[in-house]
Amino acid sequence: MTEVRYRVRAAGPLTGTAVVQGAKNAALPMIAAALLARHGQTVLRNVPDITDVHRAIELARLVGAQADYHPDQHLLVIDAAEVSSPVLPATLTRLFRGSVLFLAPVLHRCGEVIFEGAGGCALGTRGLDFHYRGLGRLGAHIETDDATIHVKGGQLAGAPLYLDTPSHTGTENLIMAAVLTPGRTVIENAALEPEVLEVVGMLTAMGAQITGAGTGRIVVTGVEQLHAVEYTVMPDRIDAGVLAMATAITGGAVTLVGGEVLDHFGVAAHKLHQMGVELSTSGAVTLVTRQGPLQPINVITDTHPGFATDLQPPLMALATQAAGISYFRERIHDARYGLVGELAKLGADVQADGEKAVVEGGKPLRGTEVVARDLRTGIGLVLAGLVADGETIVTNGAMIDRGHADVIARFTALGADIIREQL
Repeated sequence: MTEVRYRVRAAGPLTGTAVVQGAKNAALPMIAAALLARHGQTVLRNVPDITDVHRAIELARLVGAQADYHPDQHLLVIDAAEVSSPVLPATLTRLFRGSVLFLAPVLHRCGEVIFEGAGGCALGTRGLDFHYRGLGRLGAHIETDDATIHVKGGQLAGAPLYLDTPSHTGTENLIMAAVLTPGRTVIENAALEPEVLEVVGMLTAMGAQITGAGTGRIVVTGVEQLHAVEYTVMPDRIDAGVLAMATAITGGAVTLVGGEVLDHFGVAAHKLHQMGVELSTSGAVTLVTRQGPLQPINVITDTHPGFATDLQPPLMALATQAAGISYFRERIHDARYGLVGELAKLGADVQADGEKAVVEGGKPLRGTEVVARDLRTGIGLVLAGLVADGETIVTNGAMIDRGHADVIARFTALGADIIREQL
């Protein structure tokens, strides 16, 4: 397998303009949702050119859809008329966790779905049972073993559903299951993430009957069929947050273009303000600046509108440059402290005890070789490399490619010294 490395050197404050990519966590469920349309061509715009999107497109093709992606235009066209294979093979599903979003669409199109496992980042306990058990509540027959989940459609009917935790993928999967299921389905404790609202917006445009999105209680009335649509993927709030933190860690001034991303930041915007980062929005443009010293922070990750767990690693990198002690408590993923050991290699004073991580900032970082243990750890290490003395080599860089598009082009345009190698 090809090894990807990112090499980063400090080059001073980042300045200029950066375009925020389309949202990974909206594009993936939208690609899956496009399979629900038996006729016509679904056109998705602002689709990010990232590895997970390419894998989702390949999975759509494997089940029988025609999918034409134009990365230069960030345009994806999907014709799902010929979807016929119920198998979601392990060769793809174990490469990205978004593959689980294909469960309900393939079930509806084929009458059954055979799912051979899910992958993505190693973030501790992230069970799939709430996905397929929800399908069981709607009347599907579930068979599982150590390697495979086999779901057969049977006589599906609307039912009350409850999520133990408001997972955005769980919510999206159950909504996609309910839209073509006869009767009324009520999903309690549904996720509030803006990406969920965007998926609901697309499904509604396709003809689905959905109310309550954004309230935690979603009601779906099943319809007989959905039709293809044209839809634009929202900007990626995590990508925007990373760009903002990259600006802050270098003390720069960067204009972010790509929608009103500040509205989607939730608590992250307040935490950046507390650290001394200014965010000034005018329409679809947000100016990020940091002129004074960074202040330490106390962060507890939570579901939206709480602080997004995906922004915890880059914020931890930012905290290494704040004079004082910062505290991080992770409530979403029980293995989200993968950055701690890697930052320590760079000279950061950071420790984790399983419940919290503590960063004593203000100490110089020294470039060395570190490992991107997951997507967000990888981009956090890139940020640390922007201020470390010498060269920071981020190995396993393919993890970064899973979620951030055009990293080299966008960062070098802002003045960063960063290259990507394939060995």
